[in-house]
Amino acid sequence: MAGSARGVEAGRCERHFLPDFCGVRMVFAVVVIGELLALLLALARGARGTGFWSELSLISLFIQWTALLALAVLCLARPWLCRLGNAAAAVAGYLILLAVTAAVSEAAWRAAHLEPLMLPLGGQGHAAFVLRNLAMAALVGAVAFRYLYVQHQWKQNLEAEADARVQALQARIRPHFLFNSMNTIAALTRTDPERAEQAVEDLADLFRAALGREGGTGTLADEIALVRRYLSIERLRLGPRLEVAWSVDEALGRAELPLLLLQPLVENAIYHGIEPLPEGGLVRIEAWREGGDMCLRVINPVPEGEAPRRREGHRLALANVAQRLALAYGERGRVEVEERSGWYQVTLRLPLREKEAKDAGADRRRRGPGARPAA
Repeated sequence: MAGSARGVEAGRCERHFLPDFCGVRMVFAVVVIGELLALLLALARGARGTGFWSELSLISLFIQWTALLALAVLCLARPWLCRLGNAAAAVAGYLILLAVTAAVSEAAWRAAHLEPLMLPLGGQGHAAFVLRNLAMAALVGAVAFRYLYVQHQWKQNLEAEADARVQALQARIRPHFLFNSMNTIAALTRTDPERAEQAVEDLADLFRAALGREGGTGTLADEIALVRRYLSIERLRLGPRLEVAWSVDEALGRAELPLLLLQPLVENAIYHGIEPLPEGGLVRIEAWREGGDMCLRVINPVPEGEAPRRREGHRLALANVAQRLALAYGERGRVEVEERSGWYQVTLRLPLREKEAKDAGADRRRRGPGARPAA
């Protein structure tokens, strides 16, 4: 129960606009921005020589203590803040920042007026010093929380766009494929009922896998299983004209990737490469590790004189896959296209990440598809 509660809490915080204030990147960003602010304030005071460096040291010390202490309090309070709505969390976080600024200002004023120190504070009174710091914290905090909210909205828009693309791919199983599959099954019901039954099951599994999965990501083993179901149906229609060769690193079975990344490329390879050839041809599907990346490749023959039309047909799927990789992985997600001596190949490169198995049984099932060639 405790683990489930922690999972719910983590999921709630992941969807919240407030970032992980405990993260190293956040701490580094706050330190750098605080130092730049200290430099601007020191320059605004107009001190020169050793006086400038003295001013910069004092201002920097005050700002860094305030920023890091506020960051620590926000880090500790984040689980509570995540339970609030965005507006309430922003107000609460803003008040925490002001409270920490007021506390540090009061402590700095008292420390500066201790007999051994007697640090100069610009000749301003107690109330003026605290109010001035609160005003600066209010301005900086408002800008910071607004930036965090806008950045969160931007990420949500990107995720929504990526989800829409996944749903479009899930809904876009070619009508001609469905009709041809049903015609093939209808013909098999008279000549080979057992194969017809198996084809119906494969078709149901294909649609269930393509339309019923949630979460936006799966594993390479899941994607290969989906491709195998698709190929088993296409092989009923194309027969010996369709040959498939697999070369898949078994260690990549649990590697994470966006849903429906490989299947559209295999579908295009058959539709634009195998179907136009009277004698058919070979489709090669490869997956291997290269440094910290996972590489996926689909190779199919090119019908003579059909290259312009084939490239036009590939454009939509390739653009969709490329944009989804860019949304998910930035510059590390790439699509490389190459055409050479009668063959057309598409290579996907994406960061290698393992998806945690839900249970041991699921883990064993994901290890199923290996490097064995398809019949």
